[in-house]
Amino acid sequence: MWFIFLNKSHINYLYQKFRDFVFNYLNYIMKNFILGLAVLSTVLMKAQTQIIAHRGYFQAQPPTTENSITSLENAQKLKVYGSEFDVRMTKDGVLVINHDEHHGKMEISEASFKELEALKLSNGEKFPTLKDYLKQGKNDPSVKLIVEIKPAKTPEIENEITQKTIKMIKDMKLESQSEFISFSLNICKEIKKIAPAFKVQYLNGELSPEQIKKEGLDGMDYHYSVFQKNPTWISEAKTLGLITNSWTVNDVAVYDELKKQGIGFVTTNIPEQLKGK
Repeated sequence: MWFIFLNKSHINYLYQKFRDFVFNYLNYIMKNFILGLAVLSTVLMKAQTQIIAHRGYFQAQPPTTENSITSLENAQKLKVYGSEFDVRMTKDGVLVINHDEHHGKMEISEASFKELEALKLSNGEKFPTLKDYLKQGKNDPSVKLIVEIKPAKTPEIENEITQKTIKMIKDMKLESQSEFISFSLNICKEIKKIAPAFKVQYLNGELSPEQIKKEGLDGMDYHYSVFQKNPTWISEAKTLGLITNSWTVNDVAVYDELKKQGIGFVTTNIPEQLKGK
């Protein structure tokens, strides 16, 4: 046999070559295995329904006030996808955070900021400005800021609020962390007009996925009852490459139903119950 003529140096050479081959092969297998896991993880993350805290996480323990700085901090600690909040403008042009048109008995659009800040929130915090909220948001870049710009009395005022909000977000370098929603189609279109890179979803619920696409918007964020009445809309929206979101999902059974349909996001007052479910 030929191998009986191999001397020690030949054997050492062949052993080294074999060892190098085995090492390189195992290294190749391991690299592809890790790459495969990374791809699978990304796919699963994209497929998983993400959770957005509605007006922050205010039903925490202890409970706090919705749309307060503490509610945003709670959402950040919970590590959900994002925290939603509402933007309005005072009579003297200050952008503030409040869901309702009134703060106490004062109509926000007809009161000065000085008048409004004299009344603290129910948790003792000062009445928050958009700047206050964005500063806290910047402390945790992993949690998206879901900015709802509330409809105003005229399209001109809506446009002013929209322009001021976008300018502040850009000035604070929070573009990559911020997404927009609104019940006003005018506001949604104004955002896409002046800052087309931002993700914008429409809230009102009357437009089909095809109509949303034609309006140049990025997605639909509808009350869950709209998707119950139109059970094909989630799949149609996904086919069109649109974002799908639903509010305000505070029932686990409704969440499960939407998740089965493949919804991308839900906005909820019970993020701690739905997170990771």
